[in-house]
Amino acid sequence: QVQLVESGGGLAQPGGSLRLSCAASRMILSEFWTYTMGWYRQAPGKQRELVATIDRYGSTSYAESVKGRFTISKNNNRKMVSLQMNSLKPEDTAVYYCNFNRGPPPQEYWGQGTQVTVSS
Repeated sequence: QVQLVESGGGLAQPGGSLRLSCAASRMILSEFWTYTMGWYRQAPGKQRELVATIDRYGSTSYAESVKGRFTISKNNNRKMVSLQMNSLKPEDTAVYYCNFNRGPPPQEYWGQGTQVTVSS
């Protein structure tokens, strides 16, 4: 069974940086590149929202709220997707989840979530 293992969350000050990583365990390399990968976040009392995606060709997209501050990237050889978060704001505080999806037929995996807290 494929598992997505996240790391890199924690506490940062406003204006600071954090880097999140998500490694796909038990996924063969030839399958890894077929997925679109994304990062979502969910703040307390709010719905989960899409933050950034990167497709199999490396094309990226971002929520307006993080454009110019966050960068999504992937390393096919390491089967890993990362989210570099700069110029962090308190409103970036949330649990961040990585997501792999492809289809048809639909196939989707979620990471366990990692807490990011931005506070002085």
